[in-house]
Amino acid sequence: MTTAPACAHTTVLLNEAVDALLHLAPGGADGDEIEQAAGGVYVDGTFGRGGHSRVLLQKLGARARLLAIDRDPEAVAAAAADPDFADPRFSIHHTSFGQMVPTLAAAGVSRIDGLLLDLGVSSPQIDSPERGFSFRFDGPLDMRMDTTRGESAADFLARADERHIAEVIRDYGEERFAVQVAKALVARRESGSPVRTTRELSEVVAGAVKTREPGQNPATRTFQALRIFVNAELEELEQGLSAALELLAPGGRLVVISFHSLEDRIVKTFIARESKAVFDRRAPFAPEVAMRLTALGRIKPGETELRANPRARSAVMRVAERTDAPSPPLRVAGSRR
Repeated sequence: MTTAPACAHTTVLLNEAVDALLHLAPGGADGDEIEQAAGGVYVDGTFGRGGHSRVLLQKLGARARLLAIDRDPEAVAAAAADPDFADPRFSIHHTSFGQMVPTLAAAGVSRIDGLLLDLGVSSPQIDSPERGFSFRFDGPLDMRMDTTRGESAADFLARADERHIAEVIRDYGEERFAVQVAKALVARRESGSPVRTTRELSEVVAGAVKTREPGQNPATRTFQALRIFVNAELEELEQGLSAALELLAPGGRLVVISFHSLEDRIVKTFIARESKAVFDRRAPFAPEVAMRLTALGRIKPGETELRANPRARSAVMRVAERTDAPSPPLRVAGSRR
């Protein structure tokens, strides 16, 4: 097994996300918090290694409350071991953000003032060979974010039929050679050697994918597809966005950072749909259903961040507010719209 180099996680769009969540002007000083932030209730739905939560605790007032969620037990353990999170305002919950409503209800919370979702995998997950997320290191083909439950990627490939495997790779990886990859995986399995490691999967995909964009590993799309499928990431995202509507108080902010087009498309469509008043043509005299969100902006990392952290290159942050009245567009210094 290849040993990965130690890699500290660099949080993408850190200050932009926190400022947007707390209604702060770009680069706002610590004393600029609005009264809501001083005593509000906020949720970091993807704790990871606590990059956003750490800064949020620095900016929130003494009466505020921050609830963190992560389905990776290693992330929860990291929070418990970090003295920065030995804070009475902070709690962390081992669950997925798709289960926010019952999780927060059990914690006595029914309304929140802000929700942050930083989607995808964290650097510690990618850089741990035993987690099986990366083709850069050889390790067991696991890919589960919550290692305490569910089916690993290797187990899925060991039992699924060719058609199902091809559908997963095509739909979640947007891989045009999905059928060829599925055929190769099933042929290897039927020969008595099903893929069980990341290296074996990479080798099979490399033999099936004959062309690829310059600079991209042939296995990139297949690894993405299996990870998304194993963790039901898109379904979790849709559930989390629906939970946000139920939980956010008027004026509360939703901040979502995504890293690939499938995620961003769901977020974009959701915000656009909920930012419009709905008129039922079948009932012309019925009052229209008021919009529930106002879209505030789309932010991408600036050149300085991209130079410091190449993994940020695909990040897109979208911000919306739970409101019945229009709000001014979000402005973030140095960002590209």
